[in-house]
Amino acid sequence: MNAQGTLQIVIYLLVLLALVKPLGLYMARVYQNESVVLNRYFVGFENFVYRLSGIKTDQDMRWTQYTLAVLVFNLFGLLVVYGLQRFQDVLPFNPQAFPPISPDSAFNSAVSFATNTNWQGYSGETTMSYLTQMLGLCVQNFVSAASGMAVLVALIRAFKRRNCQGIGNFWVDMTRTVLYILMPLSLIFALVLVSQGVVQTIKPYATVNLVETVSYEAPKLDEMGKALVDTQGKPVTETVKNSQQTLAVGPAASQIAI
Repeated sequence: MNAQGTLQIVIYLLVLLALVKPLGLYMARVYQNESVVLNRYFVGFENFVYRLSGIKTDQDMRWTQYTLAVLVFNLFGLLVVYGLQRFQDVLPFNPQAFPPISPDSAFNSAVSFATNTNWQGYSGETTMSYLTQMLGLCVQNFVSAASGMAVLVALIRAFKRRNCQGIGNFWVDMTRTVLYILMPLSLIFALVLVSQGVVQTIKPYATVNLVETVSYEAPKLDEMGKALVDTQGKPVTETVKNSQQTLAVGPAASQIAI
């Protein structure tokens, strides 16, 4: 590891340690439904979400109910992300006309994002439509992380409430995590990234002219798309000149921020 990599790790750890106390106290107040700055302004929206979803905030769940809610919610998220990938060619916000993702790759991505591992076996700029990124991957970046944070909070409550049956309400924990913790943090980071020039748009990819024409050797293909070879079995190449480049744009800043 070089000096720059070491410095990056040191800075990350210092920032993390500096945020432990203030961010930890803030999160504790959120989960205990105590007054914080944001819930003074968004409590009406929070209650609207509960009414719309039929959530009873005073209903304490047993660990079996909490576990079932976690599993059902994440299974539903997995299926949504899988479906968006498989049908992205007929859904809107696909200016590059990307084809549907193959079943194996779509399932792999859906599982990885639903479990908050975000393992990617593809190149997003040449694979995923804007809708898949925004409604599928971006949403899962929030709710899968919120789901894990809710489970951790429930575990802490279980240790604290030794003689109680309930460990909280999963739906309330999820809502408060997204609304008061993850959303504000991601908004701040997204604005910082946009201010530094990171693209955030739903416009089609941009094609620009290069300052200098680039030449390179590429394999020559036959009518079937197979590489040609000479009598000695060596690949036949041809000189390709390129004076343009396609720049991938899209909702990048929000993806990086979360």
